[in-house]
Amino acid sequence: MTSKKTFRWFRKTALAEGVSFLVLLLIAMPLKYLANQPKAVSITGMLHGILFITFIILAFEVKNTYNKSMAWFAKSLLASLLPFGTFIMDKQWRKEERLSIPD
Repeated sequence: MTSKKTFRWFRKTALAEGVSFLVLLLIAMPLKYLANQPKAVSITGMLHGILFITFIILAFEVKNTYNKSMAWFAKSLLASLLPFGTFIMDKQWRKEERLSIPD
């Protein structure tokens, strides 16, 4: 994967991971416990897991490609663990992407 695409894919995956986390917390979990439909958690949980692992791999790639600090990586990891975290961090990541990648 080229370095120009690495940061872009990282941001796209971060947003998808954030959406899947919210769907899991706000839709699938209530369906499981309030409507007795555990299948929603199974499907959403698997999708979220795949996106989470992809997010971590891409965060590590961005860290190495753009010489980010371990603190940047830890902050990214923390953002993925908190609801709305990836949405809040996206503004900073967009700025970093713009500064890191020449047009």
